[in-house]
Amino acid sequence: MIVCTSRSRPLMLGLVAGALLFAGADHAKGEAQLLIEASTGKILHAENATYPWYPASVTKLMTAYTTLRAIKEGRISFNTLLTVSRNAAAQQPTKMGFNIGTTVTVDNALKMLMVKSANDMAVAIAEGVGGSIEGFADLMNANARRLGMTQSNFVNPNGLPAENHVSSARDLAILARALIREFPDHDGYWHISSIRYGSRVMRNYNALIDRYPGADGMKTGFICASGYNVVASATRNGRRLIVVILGAWSGAVRAQKAAQLLERGFNSGGLSWLTPSLGTVDALAPIDAQPPNLREEMCGGHRRKPPSEENEEEPEEAATTASGETENGQQAFMLSSLKPASGKFVLGPPVETTPPVVVFTGPADHPDPVAQTASATPKKKKKAVAKTDGAVKPAKSEESGKAAKTAKPAKSAKPKVTSVNQ
Repeated sequence: MIVCTSRSRPLMLGLVAGALLFAGADHAKGEAQLLIEASTGKILHAENATYPWYPASVTKLMTAYTTLRAIKEGRISFNTLLTVSRNAAAQQPTKMGFNIGTTVTVDNALKMLMVKSANDMAVAIAEGVGGSIEGFADLMNANARRLGMTQSNFVNPNGLPAENHVSSARDLAILARALIREFPDHDGYWHISSIRYGSRVMRNYNALIDRYPGADGMKTGFICASGYNVVASATRNGRRLIVVILGAWSGAVRAQKAAQLLERGFNSGGLSWLTPSLGTVDALAPIDAQPPNLREEMCGGHRRKPPSEENEEEPEEAATTASGETENGQQAFMLSSLKPASGKFVLGPPVETTPPVVVFTGPADHPDPVAQTASATPKKKKKAVAKTDGAVKPAKSEESGKAAKTAKPAKSAKPKVTSVNQ
């Protein structure tokens, strides 16, 4: 029998983390998972939780945290006007697509950031709060160090691909706890179902919102290198849990796995004494490694559906398709490792519990007239795709999407499709 004393506890936690990594070494590239209690930081489930990962748009949780810290310190306010610069307007979709010179309050920018995952709003915030992307990244990294996010380094405010832009499930769970604990009055930013700008209604990419009972946060992300990521939270009977999924096969699988882990955590709440303690999230031993690059698995052209936030592809289809297209079976194994645990889906059908939150440009006391956009009221839905490096790309995703274009009164212009392979 092994006795864990207070002195041996850090060592034991390191051994547990090492054992978890060793057990999952063959499929470390598949995904990382972590489930914790929000109030205590207690770990309920961990798999590759300290493996470095590209966070993609989950980065925007740190963008929001850094912004809320600046507000708390009195450096800006929710009504401070941010200006869309040339640099902000040039960001890759997904974005709002506002013209250069457009002003947006911090409050509206945060709502667009969290729901639409708008990369242009992230840069507008960064330049308004930090003076530049580099200056804001310094603030992000200072906050990360203060919170104990030892595996994180931020290069930009939106999570678009950058070699040294990394985090981990451990660090992202620490960040989620900090947001919940430090800014309880602004918790509503994390679970807005949808926003309305003029006649455009944009739903939250987090499929758990309005589909999983008690879901109340937080942010999704996707780039080819990272796979489908989510940091989600839910509350039941006064108990709030945080789940992190990194590297899922699709948006549907990402949501399913998050819901399944949350369900397991809530249902085992009264039986936690039967399972050995895994300690707290901040005590997890970091792993010194390079983040996996899932570009080929996620965007290599073998998928039956384009890789995007709207991709609802189920993993069984993906693994079957890949197995017929690989020579050595390694890719098929990698894809099959992305399958969720057997069991029923715990997500219900979408239920709109609240009307869309209205957002606008201009000052809070005198909003700009809302410009109609080319994609606001389409007469007929068209399929628009483009190929880049052999991978089919959709018109809308967190790394490749359709920018909002201002409609011209004389003609009904076709919106331009912009695609990138990030």
